Amino acid sequence: MSKLAFTPRHYPATRLRRPRAQTWSRNLMRETRLSPDDLIWAIVLKDGKGVKEPVDHMNGVFRLSPDEAVKAAQEARALGINALALFPYTDRGQRSADGAEALNSDNLMCRTAKAIKDAVPDVGLICDVALDPYTDHGHDGLMQDGIILNDETVEVLCRQAVVQAEAGFDIVAPSDMMDGRIGKIREALDGAGLGDRQIMSYAVKYASCFYGPYRGAIGSGDLLKGDKKTYQMDPANADEGLHEVALDLAEGADSVMVKPGMPYLDMITRVKQTFGVPTYAFQVSGEYAMIAMAGDAGAINRDQAILESLVCFRRAGADGIISYFAKEAAELMT
Repeated sequence: MSKLAFTPRHYPATRLRRPRAQTWSRNLMRETRLSPDDLIWAIVLKDGKGVKEPVDHMNGVFRLSPDEAVKAAQEARALGINALALFPYTDRGQRSADGAEALNSDNLMCRTAKAIKDAVPDVGLICDVALDPYTDHGHDGLMQDGIILNDETVEVLCRQAVVQAEAGFDIVAPSDMMDGRIGKIREALDGAGLGDRQIMSYAVKYASCFYGPYRGAIGSGDLLKGDKKTYQMDPANADEGLHEVALDLAEGADSVMVKPGMPYLDMITRVKQTFGVPTYAFQVSGEYAMIAMAGDAGAINRDQAILESLVCFRRAGADGIISYFAKEAAELMT
């Protein structure tokens, strides 16, 4: 992102179409570059073996069993993708009010992380730290009388983060939006001898309708009681997001994220310009669905829309993008 003081230029001495006229010239003057290095592949997991189950409303996305996730990790590294972000589909029988399955060191996420690290040790693994894949009410935290409990939830998240880090995850990414959780998780990781694990905070996370297909993908879509507006941000607010980032950095976050991505490009830019820290965007399930469905319907060119959308994140200031399109995009760049 440039901060230029523009000197007045005038037509006809200046013709901005001139350097656009040839492909080689357009390539030379391109301000923003996109490569597989910039991508993190979002993958949804499901228990079993040989499972590759289509996700509703997300044509091209599948729930993968651990063995299939290992194959995906191998494909990712071959394409130059450095990291995967894993998310679990949890059967209702494993869900509970307290989300206890999140603390199971042999749960789907942990088993998959171990399998991937055994097969592809140099791929980075990122895990969501939140309880919504494990609760029977679909919320990110513990709930009492319809209220999400902040400090009690943070205690559970700390234990979840340690379990995940011990399983092999390199980056824990708290997405719950509880106050104070970054500092407590940092203390918990350091106390468990896991001080080398990074924290990528979902610092600017909006209460958005664009998460709909994801909630179905992990099995919580029709379980959610109410909404998440008491802990996720109001889409109308921007300055509040900068406060969230400042707090999380002060508590020990190594990087921060803006979620969703495309509707909040302004926030990516503001965060990067204000703090100058590693800043990531999440191209969420609803964004994926819009591009995929429009492409499948012939309304837009799917391939071009994928790459254009990802370049926009980079242009806005994102250092990297979590996307369900990552593998497809990397293949388009080869």
